[in-house]
Amino acid sequence: MGKSGLNDTAIELVHMHMTMSRPQGSRWRWQSWWPILAIVVPCTLLNLGGEPVRQLLEYDRAGILRGQWWRIFTGNFVHLGWSHLAEDMAGYTLLCLLLQEVLPGWRAPLVVVLGAMGVGSGLLLADPQLGWYLGISGALNTLWIAGAMRLMRQRDWVGWVLAVFLVAKLVYEQLCGPLPWTVATTGGPVAVDSHLYGACTGAILGLVMTLMPRSNTRPGRL
Repeated sequence: MGKSGLNDTAIELVHMHMTMSRPQGSRWRWQSWWPILAIVVPCTLLNLGGEPVRQLLEYDRAGILRGQWWRIFTGNFVHLGWSHLAEDMAGYTLLCLLLQEVLPGWRAPLVVVLGAMGVGSGLLLADPQLGWYLGISGALNTLWIAGAMRLMRQRDWVGWVLAVFLVAKLVYEQLCGPLPWTVATTGGPVAVDSHLYGACTGAILGLVMTLMPRSNTRPGRL
């Protein structure tokens, strides 16, 4: 399946899920969009800073080993260029809209932030050969699997679809390398291990949330 086919499938899945579950009115619109803007706006502003900002914030193993520890985290929020940023922000937006009932409000951005720490730490500890890394796609895998596990807990079929697709993608990447279109759209090499570390972080978070007692709070409430 090509990139356009995958995008069409994802958009249709989001539309079906939102149609079945969303409340009406301006309150829903605000609840839906501020968690998206909480990640999209900072990433866009950082991209406006161009190469100087990228060099300051990118995951750079040599710099981290010299004491520049912030790069473990900040490297997830800078991108190679506008096409790389657009691809990642589109993915984040689709996931937020799809998961808004199980990860409402601040929860989705928080999962991404924790995923960024997991990805950066995983690269530092387990990928000594990787010199540099940029982009939030690894942390999106954290959101992806954590949200899928929440949906599965509620016996929502969308959770199973998301989980199966992600596992298939990770297996393909580990065995065959990046998906065919990702290098072209990213504008540089794809560190597929970042997706694996992000997914592992998401699985841990999903398990923790699964073990937590169920809340009586109405779904979608902040």
